[in-house]
Amino acid sequence: MATAEKGPRGPLDGTRVVELAGIGPGPFAAMLLADLGADVVRVDRPGGAGLGIDPARDLTNRNKRSVLLDLKAADGPATVLELVERADVLIEGYRPGVAERLGVGPDACLARNPRLVYGRMTGWGQDGPLAERAGHDISYIALTGTLSMIGRPGEPPTVPANLVGDYAGGSLYLVVGILAALQHARTPGGTGQVVDAAIVDGAAHLATMIHGMLAAGGWQDRRGSNLLDGGCPFYGSYETADGQYMAVGPLEQRFYDDFVRLLGIADTAPDRGDLARWDELRAAVADRFRTRTRAEWTEVFDGSDACVAPVLSLREAPHHPHLAARATFVEHSGLTQPAPAPRFSATPASVRSGPALPGADTDAVAADWDVPGLRTTRKDTTD
Repeated sequence: MATAEKGPRGPLDGTRVVELAGIGPGPFAAMLLADLGADVVRVDRPGGAGLGIDPARDLTNRNKRSVLLDLKAADGPATVLELVERADVLIEGYRPGVAERLGVGPDACLARNPRLVYGRMTGWGQDGPLAERAGHDISYIALTGTLSMIGRPGEPPTVPANLVGDYAGGSLYLVVGILAALQHARTPGGTGQVVDAAIVDGAAHLATMIHGMLAAGGWQDRRGSNLLDGGCPFYGSYETADGQYMAVGPLEQRFYDDFVRLLGIADTAPDRGDLARWDELRAAVADRFRTRTRAEWTEVFDGSDACVAPVLSLREAPHHPHLAARATFVEHSGLTQPAPAPRFSATPASVRSGPALPGADTDAVAADWDVPGLRTTRKDTTD
């Protein structure tokens, strides 16, 4: 595992981002921009977000700097607008209308900086019947149909942590939108604009291919019944003798031939093209996997094109030889964490600093961004 030090900043070096502190997908999106080299200044509120996460271990705040501002104080919004005047991007994750009431909404910010990209991260979006409602990842992926696809037939849908909604449908779409809007703002005659990133929109968009298959008759609208949702006996996970699991995915015939040969059932397995015998094939595969441990099966399939891999835990993954060779995980400030992604040949990115502690960078940002009022505000909020 690689140990990161202060290193190259990445392709967004020179881009300035103001992040109004929040939770979940907003901070992750800002982290991704910071990983790519942007100077992300997180505007933390006195007292913190209230989730009880140790700021020193909140990896979504790595590569950032933090200032402490009370947006409800008399001079709080004005100081934010000073930062906005010098920024390229702002990210906020409040409910619709909250930023406006605080005096830092799109109109106020774009009036101060017409080329600003104003990124808004919400679950339901800025409009629509549910816009004012509370929600979480599971609410958003439930409504879009995405959650209904995940899990075994006859059982409740499986919750995929908060990866599909918050981070895939939310953070990543916000970043794509910000980068596209930033490109527009930097073209001759370009202007700033608002990016409305709603998790429901992103989570629905992620299933575009599935909707196409559904329309073509190649996907059944019930989970655990299709090629890619666990319904197929050669695309799923199987328990091993030691209670661990192997992931199986040899969809193509030539890969499947390797799979059944190495598994030892090439001469006895039912025809994979006979869907009526899929349950029989699944049982044969399951019975065979239960005869050896995960480590033994890993060795059997090592070096093959059978598309079989051990299911590793979060703590095991950084030590896998392939991930270690690519430095997919790094260690910084004593914390093991995923390295920035994707990778760039000319402008590589890196983990340059650990999680920003609330308010720790106020003086440095005040000097670098030429916003001396930050120091006064910091004193007012800490006295």
